[in-house]
Amino acid sequence: MSANAELQQEELEVLRSIYQGDDCFKEISPNVFQYKIGEDQSAKSFLLEMSWGENYPSEPPAISLDAFYNKHIVPEVKNHVIESVLERAQEMLDMAMTFSLFEFAKENCDELLSSQPDILPQSVADEKQEQVCYTEPTTKVKERKEHLTKAQKRKLYNIQDVKGEMPRGWNWVDIVKHLSQTGKSQENVLGSNSAS
Repeated sequence: MSANAELQQEELEVLRSIYQGDDCFKEISPNVFQYKIGEDQSAKSFLLEMSWGENYPSEPPAISLDAFYNKHIVPEVKNHVIESVLERAQEMLDMAMTFSLFEFAKENCDELLSSQPDILPQSVADEKQEQVCYTEPTTKVKERKEHLTKAQKRKLYNIQDVKGEMPRGWNWVDIVKHLSQTGKSQENVLGSNSAS
């Protein structure tokens, strides 16, 4: 195992212990992490994603704000956040930095989002308004479920085995009974033909 892989494994254990129970932190995979910064569902919040490469921590992690949660953030602000976090990462090469970068973003959230408008951009607001305008109440005819009587339910329960499955051959026709019912009419027809 390389030195970088050992450092990554060690940092992964530390991150899991630090963020255990923190709803803002999410481990997507053993080398991809997300942290929600700012108040939930506000214009001044974002989801910061960090991906470790093979050479991490010798090289900075990949920083991304492409999550759907960040659709309200204007592109200039996204670029500013990514550049600021990467600048900070360059100062911390060759040491565990994921926690420090998340904390840097949390502490400097107001500065990072200073050029972000307080209200949602017009295009996002328009999309939400269009969704509201075009939702027409549709009347669907509810399909009625077949209601079983108690006796029918009891019979089904008694037929099923432990796994809730029907036993093999539960719906087979009793062949002897079936042939005896159909055979008589055939014999009568044959018997009347031979007598004539």
